[in-house]
Amino acid sequence: MPRLAVLRFSHEGNSFNPVVTGRPAFAREAWCAGEAAVAAHRGTRSELGAAVEFLEARPDWRGVFLRCASAPPGGPVADDLIETVIAEVSDGLASEGPWDGVFVSLHGAMIGETRLAPDLDLLRAVRAAAGSGCPITATFDLHANMAPAIAGAADIVVGYKTYPHMDMFETAAKALGLLERAVRGEIAPRSVVRPADALLASHNMRTAAGPMAEIEALAAQFAERHGLLDVTPFGGFAYADVPQAGASVAVCYDGRRGSEDKANAAARAVTAAMGERRAAFRPDLPGASAGLRRALAETARGPVAVVEPADNPMSGGTGDTPGLFRALLEARPEVPSVFAFFADPGLAEQAHAAGQGAVLDAGLGGRLTDAFGPPVAVEARVERLTEGRFVNEGPMWAGQSVDLGATTVLRLQGPADLRVIVTSVPVSPNDPAYFRLHGIDPGETRLLCAKAKNHFRAAFDGTFRAIVDVDTPGPATADLAALPFTRVPKSRLPSPL
Repeated sequence: MPRLAVLRFSHEGNSFNPVVTGRPAFAREAWCAGEAAVAAHRGTRSELGAAVEFLEARPDWRGVFLRCASAPPGGPVADDLIETVIAEVSDGLASEGPWDGVFVSLHGAMIGETRLAPDLDLLRAVRAAAGSGCPITATFDLHANMAPAIAGAADIVVGYKTYPHMDMFETAAKALGLLERAVRGEIAPRSVVRPADALLASHNMRTAAGPMAEIEALAAQFAERHGLLDVTPFGGFAYADVPQAGASVAVCYDGRRGSEDKANAAARAVTAAMGERRAAFRPDLPGASAGLRRALAETARGPVAVVEPADNPMSGGTGDTPGLFRALLEARPEVPSVFAFFADPGLAEQAHAAGQGAVLDAGLGGRLTDAFGPPVAVEARVERLTEGRFVNEGPMWAGQSVDLGATTVLRLQGPADLRVIVTSVPVSPNDPAYFRLHGIDPGETRLLCAKAKNHFRAAFDGTFRAIVDVDTPGPATADLAALPFTRVPKSRLPSPL
């Protein structure tokens, strides 16, 4: 009976977010092991959901779910938490082995307070505990910052091919299928990781069209023509200030077929294509005021959304920058409008204590730091209160539970019809259930402003007449040259916009 160890430690870290990510952030999203991990992910379109389905379809296999932990993107993960997870996983692998295979679900852009490559550190610990002869398969987000040494720690390296990420389940299923073939002795998988020496903003990284779509197509051609097991281009995560930050490619091949030369040739070709398209990845976004003028001109013909990637929590934003909100007030929209959102646990608690219908004086934004602008003073009525829990409808993360903490919807006092969602934790408003929780129908909202980016489009592309991206001061600004990098190689840094 083959024995498979399953584990997950996933986080995307923004070096310019001042809030350290600790255990509570993981507890809100996923912190489980054993049967609890199986129950939490069964039936979901997640990587662990694929692992559960894989094992349940193979009664002759025995799976053991070790620590499975993930948290929304944010600031660096606390070093002691990283050390705790690595120690726990190492002890579990050593005490419950031997293993026929190990499946590791990672993001690839985790950073610690001082640890610069926690994903690699974990994989090396897994390799040491599982042994050199045990095949290890690892999955990664398309925005992973891939250290080349990852290919030495994991035999099979596979990543998402879509952005928005619609293939999380499929990526894990492919990785597990390759692992099964390795366990059967059908293949001897090996991987290579090659950096592209380019730090790319992800605004123009959608895979439906544009430069990343062209690169994905090239990678798929190499995989098919040369019989490679997998070719994954990684766009990288530009807001992690670490030496390995930037675009790269991973190629997985069968070592028994003498495919190493073909794998390296594919890696060189795909990274060269990334370098050739470097300029095409550079975003050209209007400022908040200009973007709102464009959006408001369209609202007579249907609902319009304005998204603020610079404070998108899925890019490590804090949910706290006031740039777009201040511009929205200055624009004085004459149509029903919604701002989603600010993360302010103190204000949410104050609203719950005051009760529905109460009128509050509040400062929105600038709570954590005024580096991106001071708070905006408002007077608002508490319109709705919730406990902040819902289940994603999809298409992304369908079936997974979300906990925003206590939330409130504030309706600003004055002539404008403007509602503001306030949550206790920063979570991107990327799912229809997020808005349903707050009594808001995006299709009936003429102007919706959201702290979001490309993942927002997965659920709402068909809802809005237009989705306008704007750039504002924030920890995930489009102007990478405005951020104080110290560790990313200078050759990868772009010039100012």
